[in-house]
Amino acid sequence: MTDVFEITNKDLLGRTGRLYTPHGVVETPTVMPVINPNLRLIEPKELKRYGAQMLITNSYIIFKSERWHDKALKDGLHAMLDFDGPIMTDSGAFQLSVYGSVEVTNESIISFERDIGTDIGVPLDIPTPPDVPFGRARDELDITLERLAVAREYSGKMMLAGPVQGSTYPDLREEAGRRVYAMDFDIYPLGAVVPLMEAYRYRDLVDVVIRSKMGLGPAAPVHLFGAGHPMMLALAVALGCDLFDSAAYALYAKDGRYMTVDGTYHLSQLQHLPCSCPVCSGYSVKELMELDEKTRTGLLAEHNLYATFAELRLIRQSIADGDLMELVERRCRSHPKMLSGLKRMMDYSPYIEKSDPATKSTFFYLGPESCRRPEVYRHNELLNNLQVKGKALITTSRSIDRSGYDNVFYVKVPFGVYPDALGETYPIGQSENIDELECEARDATLENVLGFIIGHSEAEFTFAFTPSWESPVIARIGEVARVARLE
Repeated sequence: MTDVFEITNKDLLGRTGRLYTPHGVVETPTVMPVINPNLRLIEPKELKRYGAQMLITNSYIIFKSERWHDKALKDGLHAMLDFDGPIMTDSGAFQLSVYGSVEVTNESIISFERDIGTDIGVPLDIPTPPDVPFGRARDELDITLERLAVAREYSGKMMLAGPVQGSTYPDLREEAGRRVYAMDFDIYPLGAVVPLMEAYRYRDLVDVVIRSKMGLGPAAPVHLFGAGHPMMLALAVALGCDLFDSAAYALYAKDGRYMTVDGTYHLSQLQHLPCSCPVCSGYSVKELMELDEKTRTGLLAEHNLYATFAELRLIRQSIADGDLMELVERRCRSHPKMLSGLKRMMDYSPYIEKSDPATKSTFFYLGPESCRRPEVYRHNELLNNLQVKGKALITTSRSIDRSGYDNVFYVKVPFGVYPDALGETYPIGQSENIDELECEARDATLENVLGFIIGHSEAEFTFAFTPSWESPVIARIGEVARVARLE
């Protein structure tokens, strides 16, 4: 039911929004810290201090626990965890993926989630891992869809999540998204993606997210299961994910690992703490290392939460400012595998462009991937609407003699051709000139020039360029237009 989710701002496929739950409104995008009721490194009631609005716990663990089962049914989940904000519960699918079976049925776990007062419950889906045979992925998706179809019969007034499965088969992910969306759930988790993130397979992750999004409605709130490292949040938000959950803040802390937007460090390998959160402002590396393990682990977990929610605030501000793409490019250049994810994302620019706002504040060229941004695709698609006849000049120089031409166009990196009338509009007027022309940007721009000339064959073109634009692409332009090199 998409009426529980209100979108307030958009950039790329990312958006800020409000998710309405029985225990309050959640500002998205956000991360739900994972709480294991048996291992509380940080008490749930303290999580709001770090920026958490909502948390997630595992109903299967509670269901199987002699200590917690009856207490949750008697007092309610919120009282049991001492947390007054929204709580989502997973159903045991994680345990199913690890152990191969669980001692609970889909109907019984949904009923249990309902009875303990969960805000958002998850049916017992089948988390099909990556790279399995297609037949297995198909069969397990069918089982998941069957279980989702009966979930409403047991959920009562509890909000329900409809997981999207399909392994690493893009067509299955899109089909799953379409069929699950038709069942009208409240949020839509993308399942079984943790192995991709653990193996740094961000290129495959992009395929999973985008193809799932293609099946889901554009207003569907999307939850990326098991994702919460600050390094990858900007990319995931740009792909259209609104909710995340992660136990990494605690698991990494127990292993002495320190999270940043540029990756993860082991505390013993650091000489300085590159952060100004209360933990890093109050302790040096040496002082942290001298603490007892329990205290040190708790402080590392606190830092990891601070780092995660600081990144989320920056992402939300970037969406409001219209420069999320610049943040994504900066983050993805922190790791080669993240960069592969960015490159794959740009393969979907025609799809992303449909949701991307038409005007923004700025456009910064940050590297070759900037040449394939949705704004560049949109600009060249719109140029196809121009009627160009007679003699036409395309030039990289403002000082050239323009007399004798019926139409005059200029060139800007990485967009290609633009008429003077668009020189002050977004994105041409809000993009910075590149002082030193990189070959990748130059050639991508010239390919756009070539495409413009081919697409307007009724005109007689001259392309006049300055020496810095010399490129093998010029020869191909010379096959369809007169070429003049300016000295």
